Amino acid sequence: VLRAADTPTILVTHDFAAAALLGDRVGILDAGRVMQEGTASELAASPGSAFVADLTGAVVLSGTACADADGLTRVELHGGGSVVSVDRAEGAVAVSVHPWEIALEQRGNDHGSAQNRLPVEVVSISQIGSRVRVGLAAPQPLTAEVTAAAVRELGLAPGARAIAAWKATATRLVPR
Repeated sequence: VLRAADTPTILVTHDFAAAALLGDRVGILDAGRVMQEGTASELAASPGSAFVADLTGAVVLSGTACADADGLTRVELHGGGSVVSVDRAEGAVAVSVHPWEIALEQRGNDHGSAQNRLPVEVVSISQIGSRVRVGLAAPQPLTAEVTAAAVRELGLAPGARAIAAWKATATRLVPR
């Protein structure tokens, strides 16, 4: 209907998925200020702040960044643990990673290219269509998105322990 009207339209919503579906461009406002503007894909791929990252569906962690080996940035997470990113940053940052970038592994399986590994405990499991959202307790809460087959193969259930793993290239650093 909006496209057929062929007239500029402003849609106001608190639902990023609706904005992404209906809008050619999305502007994110906070306290009356435009925080970031672009296509939904641009906003999700390169959030300009922790607020934008959270709104687009990313997991947002907080910590302190400093330079690390191989041109990476290491972030010491508040509450414990650390992760690395290819993004450069110093000082207080928010770490943004999408749930579908987080793989779950059995403890002791440290093979693969993912450099970020945190021990976690499964808190919740929610089937959403063909995907399963797994709520995880860690020093800061995480959410992973996996298949139903992965849930069965890993024996995931509330209380189960696993390792959450993701690549440094999937780890975005944004201002807090």
